[in-house]
Amino acid sequence: MFKPELISTLKNYSVKTFFGDLTAGIIVGIVALPLAIAFAIASGVSPEAGLFTAIVAGFCISAFGGSKVQIGGPTGAFAVIVYGVVAQFGLSGLATATVMAGILLILLGAFKMGGLVKFIPYTIVTGFTAGIAVTIFTGQIGDFLGLSITNFPEGFDKMPGDFVGKIQTYALNISNVNVYSFVIAAVSLAIIFIWPHINKKIPGSLIVILLATVVSVLLEKYASLTTDTIGSRYGSIPSSLPMPKLPDFRLSTVRTLFPTSVSIALLAAIESLLSAVVADGMIGSKHDSDTELIGQGIANIVSPLFGGIPATGAIARTATNIKNGGRTPVAGIIHALTLLLILLVLGRFAVYIPMAALAAVLVSVAWNMAGIPAIKALCKGQKSDICVLLITFLITVFIDLTVAIEVGLGFAAFFFIKKMIDLSEVQNERETLIGGIATAPDTIEEKLDIPEGTMVYEIDGPLFFGTVRKFEVAVEKAGIQYKALILRMRKMIYLDAGGLRALEQAKSACDRKGVTIVLSGIHTQPYILCEKTGMADKIGRENICENINAALERARVICVSKKTSL
Repeated sequence: MFKPELISTLKNYSVKTFFGDLTAGIIVGIVALPLAIAFAIASGVSPEAGLFTAIVAGFCISAFGGSKVQIGGPTGAFAVIVYGVVAQFGLSGLATATVMAGILLILLGAFKMGGLVKFIPYTIVTGFTAGIAVTIFTGQIGDFLGLSITNFPEGFDKMPGDFVGKIQTYALNISNVNVYSFVIAAVSLAIIFIWPHINKKIPGSLIVILLATVVSVLLEKYASLTTDTIGSRYGSIPSSLPMPKLPDFRLSTVRTLFPTSVSIALLAAIESLLSAVVADGMIGSKHDSDTELIGQGIANIVSPLFGGIPATGAIARTATNIKNGGRTPVAGIIHALTLLLILLVLGRFAVYIPMAALAAVLVSVAWNMAGIPAIKALCKGQKSDICVLLITFLITVFIDLTVAIEVGLGFAAFFFIKKMIDLSEVQNERETLIGGIATAPDTIEEKLDIPEGTMVYEIDGPLFFGTVRKFEVAVEKAGIQYKALILRMRKMIYLDAGGLRALEQAKSACDRKGVTIVLSGIHTQPYILCEKTGMADKIGRENICENINAALERARVICVSKKTSL
C-alpha cells in the first residue's frame, strides 16, 4: 500500500526533530540555489526552469517519497537527455516526455518493481555517469573560456547538441576567448576545490556564485570589464511560480517521445534509489523503494506543469541534508519552501550571476560525477566489465544516452550468459571414478557403487539455452553398451524451455539406443516445469529419484531387468 514516509515520521515528531529539520532544510535550500540554476543552463533551458523544478519537484519528492531524508531536484544526469529533447522538440516536447516518465515511474512503484531497478549492472551505471560527466564538461567549455560563438560547423546555425559538433564549434571560435571571463572561471574553480579544506558545511559553489557576482558587478561599474551574465544571456528571472499548463499529449507526440520518456524514467529511478541507499547507510535507516518511485513519479508529473524539467534524488544535496541534522521529509519540504522564498525575494538579483562562475560550478560537478576511482577499480577487473563500461561510456558521449543504456544492457546480458555457460559443466562421473570413489568439485569424497551398464552425468549449473550444447555432447557419449543414464541434478537449480527441449531430445535419443534416463536430486523449479509440461510422465515418475543412492538402486533394477530380458 502506498504510504509516504512523511506520514510515518510525523507520528512521533518532536520539537527537537523540527529544529534539526529546519536548520538542514534552510542550508540545503541555499546550497541548491546555484546548482538548480546551473543544471538548467547545462540542460539548454532557462535558469528559472531549474528553480521551478527544485521547488515543485523537491516538495513532491519529500512529501510523497519513501525515504526519510531524500532531497530531490534537477541533477546533472538529466542534462544530456534534456538538452537533446529541447533541441529537437522544444520545451513542449520536454514537458510531455517528463510527464510520461512520471507515469512510468508510478507504474514501476505500483507494480513493486523498485527492487528490480537495483539489478542494473554497476558497470553500466558507472559508464553512462562518466559519459554524462564528459558531456556536461564539454557543454561548459564555451562559457568557461568566455568564447563569443559566431562561427558554426557547416550545416548548423546554432550550437550543435552532439559532442563532436560542440568540439568543432569551439575550435572554430577559439580565437574569441574572453580573458576576463576565463580568469573568473579559473579562479572560481580553484576556490571550489580549495574551499572544503577551509569550511565543509558551507558549499564552495555558493561562495563562488556570491563572490563572482559581487566582483563582476564592481568591475563592470568601475573598470568597464564585462562578461556574460544570466541577465545578458536569458533576460530577467520571474519572482513567482508560473501558472500550471498542460503539455501536448497528441498521439503522434506521445509515440515519438516514448523512448525518451523511458530513458528519463529509468535514469530517475536509478539515481533516486542509489541516493536513497547511500542515505540509508548514513542514518541507519531503510527506505521503501516502491513508494520512492511513486513519489518520484508524482514529482515528474507536477514539475513540467509549472515549467520545470525532470527531477530525481540528488546524492550531494541529500548528504548535505543529513550532515546538517535533517532526519525526516520535513527537511526536504523546508528546502523547497526556502528556495521559493529566495525566488520571491531575491530572484531579481540572479541576473547578475556571471556565466563563467556557473561554468566553473558545472565543471566541478562533472569532475565529481566522472567517478575516476570507480573506473580505475573496474579497469583492474574482468575484461567483460571493462568492455561494458567502455561501450556504455562511448555511446553516451558520441551517440545517445538511451542507446547507451540499451546497448550496455545487451552486452551485460551477453557476457552474463557466457559466464553462466563457462561455469556450467556436464561431467561424466565415470571419468573421475577410481575404485568406486568419486571426487566432487568441493573435494568432499563420496562412495558410489555404480552398477555395470550405468552412466552417471552430473549437471553443474543451470541447464538453459546457453548450456544445452554441452549437455547434448555429453549425452551423445552414452553408447549402446549402457542400459541406464543417470542425470545427477543436485547442482542444477534452473531449467528453461531450451534446457527442457534438450532433455526431451536426450530422452528420444536414449529410447532409440535402449537406454533409460534416471533423474537424481532434481530441484523444485526444474521439477515443477517437468510436471507442467508432461516431461515427468515421459521420463517415468519411477525414474525421478530423490538422491543419488536411490537413482543408483533404480539403475541397478533397470540393468538387471534388461539383462534378464536378453
